[in-house]
Amino acid sequence: MTLRVAIVGVGKIARDQHVPSIMAVDGVTLVATASWSGSIEGIPAFASLEAMLEAGPSFDAVALCTPPQGRHRQAAMALAAGKHVMLEKPPGATVAEMEPLIATAAAKGLTLFTAWHSRFAPAVEPARAFLAEHAPKRVTIAWKEDVRVWHPGQAWLWKPGGLGVFDPGINALSILTRILPRPVFLTEAELCFPSNRASPIAAELSFSDGAALEVRASFDFLQTGRQTWDIEVETSAGLLSLSGGGAAMRVDGAVRIDEAAAEYPALYRRFATLVATSSSDVDLTPLTHVADAFMLGRRVVVDAFEDQTPTV
Repeated sequence: MTLRVAIVGVGKIARDQHVPSIMAVDGVTLVATASWSGSIEGIPAFASLEAMLEAGPSFDAVALCTPPQGRHRQAAMALAAGKHVMLEKPPGATVAEMEPLIATAAAKGLTLFTAWHSRFAPAVEPARAFLAEHAPKRVTIAWKEDVRVWHPGQAWLWKPGGLGVFDPGINALSILTRILPRPVFLTEAELCFPSNRASPIAAELSFSDGAALEVRASFDFLQTGRQTWDIEVETSAGLLSLSGGGAAMRVDGAVRIDEAAAEYPALYRRFATLVATSSSDVDLTPLTHVADAFMLGRRVVVDAFEDQTPTV
């Protein structure tokens, strides 16, 4: 049976990842889009989710690729209409707004899927298996990229609920919370806010598992040159290194995994399986860590940020 998907929000992530991944996965097809800002050639397009539900073609599920600030309303509307829902990361603007969606999906027998795409990077599950056998002693995360390259002109990132540097940083947290054998909690944070923005542009975080493990994370949205998405874990069996956002894994420098990432096709295969088995997959732990950072973090005001795309 083919899963008929409609995309809501035709922005950069939808064009770069969702559309080509749907086209590449057997048993999944794109039948419509809803967006005020764009469309996909050859696919029926509507200005809003409401219009698509009222006049669009039949479909089974929606992939919500809109900014998180308005996603709860859209997810609730889709679930009320009997549609399965995939939520791009972060799944919402707050943790609490997710609970009614979880309850509605369960009551209606619908699938709700929090799509932490970085967990589907090729080295993540091998790292999880390695750490299940070799206890981590210390974790260091460096997640640093250039916002002007990866998110040009995306003003919603800098508004309340847009997360700022935590938009990419939450990917690191989604990997961290998948690979560690024990849960961790935030103990300290410093968040750097541009003087003209409501969301942070850099962050330093510390976590603990309540025992001996320490985790340090450094997030930066102004990295130039080499872009860094790395996690290092000290263990009794050597240094486990994940690089490229989880695409590669090394132990004491020896390559264990080094593959091209195919995260989003894996997301859609997972989504199709969940729908076929009437299941949901909802994990709010990465979002909870971000919420804790905003609650516990020391605020530092830094230079204003002007979003000007660099000349290549």
